[in-house]
Amino acid sequence: MINFDSANVRVVLWETYQGFASVKKKFSHLLSKLLVTLFVLSLVMPSLVNSGVSAQQKPQGSSTTTTASGKPSAASPTGRRSRVRGVSPIEEDFQEALKLVEENYVEGSKLDYNAVFKSSITGMLRSLDPHSNYFDKEEFDELKTDQRSEYFGIGASIQSYVVVEDSDTFITATFENSPAARGGLRFGDRIIAVDGVKMTGKSSLEVRDKIRGPRGSLVKVTVERAANGQVEIVPITRQAVPQPSIPDAYMIGPGIGYVDMSRGFNYTTTEELQGALEELHGKGMTSLVLDLRNNPGGFLDQAIRVAETFLPNSEVILSQKGRNGFRDNTFLSQNRSPDLTPLVILINEATASASEIVAGAMQDHDRALIVGKTSFGKGLVQSIIPLEHGAGLTLTSAKYYTPSGRLIQRDYSNGGFYDYYTHGGSTRLDQKDQTMKPIGPEKHTDTGRAVYGGGGIAPDEVVEPRTVSLFQRRLLNPIFAFSRELANQRVSGLDAYKVQGPINFRHELEPLDFQITDAAFNAFKVFVANQPALKITAAQLDGNRKFITTQLRFNLVTAAYGRVMAERVFVTTDDPQVAKGVDVLPHARDLAKTALRSRAQQ
Repeated sequence: MINFDSANVRVVLWETYQGFASVKKKFSHLLSKLLVTLFVLSLVMPSLVNSGVSAQQKPQGSSTTTTASGKPSAASPTGRRSRVRGVSPIEEDFQEALKLVEENYVEGSKLDYNAVFKSSITGMLRSLDPHSNYFDKEEFDELKTDQRSEYFGIGASIQSYVVVEDSDTFITATFENSPAARGGLRFGDRIIAVDGVKMTGKSSLEVRDKIRGPRGSLVKVTVERAANGQVEIVPITRQAVPQPSIPDAYMIGPGIGYVDMSRGFNYTTTEELQGALEELHGKGMTSLVLDLRNNPGGFLDQAIRVAETFLPNSEVILSQKGRNGFRDNTFLSQNRSPDLTPLVILINEATASASEIVAGAMQDHDRALIVGKTSFGKGLVQSIIPLEHGAGLTLTSAKYYTPSGRLIQRDYSNGGFYDYYTHGGSTRLDQKDQTMKPIGPEKHTDTGRAVYGGGGIAPDEVVEPRTVSLFQRRLLNPIFAFSRELANQRVSGLDAYKVQGPINFRHELEPLDFQITDAAFNAFKVFVANQPALKITAAQLDGNRKFITTQLRFNLVTAAYGRVMAERVFVTTDDPQVAKGVDVLPHARDLAKTALRSRAQQ
């Protein structure tokens, strides 16, 4: 499924530090003065350009200027008005600029001061680097909620699809023990309204934001039931919905464990990992694939603890360098009994921050083989700074280096914010040719392999991901619509695909669960043929049979066993990066043994 959600793109490496409470008030005061100063600069610079143009239009020898009210005022010999004693030029310019906006802007009487100041502070911080950021109270609360591995809502996955003509948002799954599950929401239910506000035609992001709200508050979701078409108003009390760092861990082959660590590094990440490893070892795991794809990062201390789970005592995990040595530090593993299971780590372009610390440490020590695509490239450390009235900042306070000395931060000086987050920049590996040598100094792993900084973590084995073509994206709508019919026993002769009752979260996916037969595929072809507006031919469907059958099975498993279990459909049957990871596990085992012998000899 392709669901781009900009609100979830939080590529930030947090750093918390002790004793902050005792200095918070003083630091907040100093920071506020800094913000005002930088904010003023952001306003003054454009106005200086404009004043230069105006000066060319003034008569020679003019000694007065005109204020916003049209009244002349005294000016200095240089053409600038005289300064008030004791007030800095920047502060005076700020006051003048703001007053000019209030008095002359076409809608000055309707100024949203919160938006004006917020955008100015954000712009100021973005001039520093792409990861220093400002959050108003609502955003900061959401950020802190994300760190707790939970959010406040109803606990349902929703997605927008075009089933007839208009785009609507549907329930695709509910989470275990969630308010939505207890409220009886099911796969395929169409969301018509939320608290009486019509939602048809709106995006899933708009619907999601309307459904989320304060813990304990009531939301009334109007749905059209997929099972019978009846319209019902379902009252649901919002609660904390868990979002674990590790949604799933299971055996993907004889002796081969798989851990999905895709949801960031939060307070409970290490505990979740240790629990998953214990369970997998109990099932006979002798080698491991750790999936860090799409992991946006999180807490530094959690990244360190995850890395030392696999690294012997005293091995360097990362070093950190701040301003004037204030945050300089080197972090070592303190684990005298690490897990030495042969390890492959999967990464991609959205693997960032804390997840890159783990991947970089494993690669530099030859502890794991890295498979996939080059990671995001974030080597900056942010401190979280709460401000008065509930707002907050993330301010870059240090850079980190991998054990071999690599700074993996991508260059952000030659492009804008959008370019940076869409993998632009001069030091980035060419996305079309990942065999290029990255621009950065050469370093070496424990066994002497060459690695490079300046553009993320380059994988040891480059593997393209599963891709979805534009035509296949068009197919997602009729595939969902047909899945909805199958799950509700509305396709003649295919009663075996009916999903009865609520989701069975305890079920372990079996190879034969909801396999798409020839009969089911042919029924889908008939379903599409009966919708000529789709303009999809039988030949096109035959050419995309694997995609269609995999997606149909994914939808049906989602309906019956939940979204987490459904992800296994892709991982186990149609994921070239996972398949490559399994193939190179013997190489990873040999590499780790060689590194271990090398350290023993030293």
